[in-house]
Amino acid sequence: MAKTIFITGAGTGLGRGAALGLAEKGHRVIATTELTSQKTDLLREVENQGLDMEVFKLDITNPLDLEQIEKYDFDVFVANAAINEGGPLGEVPMERFRALFKINVFATLETAQIAARKLVKRGSGKIVFMSSMAGISATPYVGPYTATKHALEGIAQTMKSELEEFGVKVATINPGPYATGFNKRAAEEKWKWFDEEKHFTRKADMIEQEEQLKEFHPEDMIEKMVEIIPADDHKFRTVYPEETEKLLKETEQERWDMRI
Repeated sequence: MAKTIFITGAGTGLGRGAALGLAEKGHRVIATTELTSQKTDLLREVENQGLDMEVFKLDITNPLDLEQIEKYDFDVFVANAAINEGGPLGEVPMERFRALFKINVFATLETAQIAARKLVKRGSGKIVFMSSMAGISATPYVGPYTATKHALEGIAQTMKSELEEFGVKVATINPGPYATGFNKRAAEEKWKWFDEEKHFTRKADMIEQEEQLKEFHPEDMIEKMVEIIPADDHKFRTVYPEETEKLLKETEQERWDMRI
């Protein structure tokens, strides 16, 4: 059965791919982008593929943009918009840390609250938070992003319990590392402020951690998102690929025995 799906952050990466994939499957997709240039590019792709998709600019930190969500009815709301930045937590500038929380936590929750009010009023629907493997694991020098996704996991689990009685479902999708450019852009950001002469963290250690990152082909994750987002029945948390799920379960178990 076709659904109406509202998705934020569809200008690039997995969000863009999922929006196009869902439209190809016959769902009515309302896709939003942070920038007007991303909107133009996505509309061009929609036209080239002959898809039925509404696209508009929505900066989730802009109150005027957020008002646009109120105008739409939808079955599924996908809170996908996010930014990423790394760096050592003992030294990351607090303005950078706050900027990540502003978008990934505060603004994301605000969009979900708008969606929740609409879905509770009608007594059905689903909110999907795009989390990350970083919402479950904790990797050195990825702390700022990791902290926001851990917060999002707490938000999603709490809202799941609170909204169930109103007929509204809540779930997370937790991708592993995918080659969309998202992780590489995040890795580059810290070099704008990091100074070897001022900071105690070793640059070589951060570079080594970046080089160990194994990225997967994004098409597989997009296919999984297209499957899960409109589905009526699935696990609360969808971690993909499967090897990432296995790794995270092992990491969670190890935490119980972790010593300082």
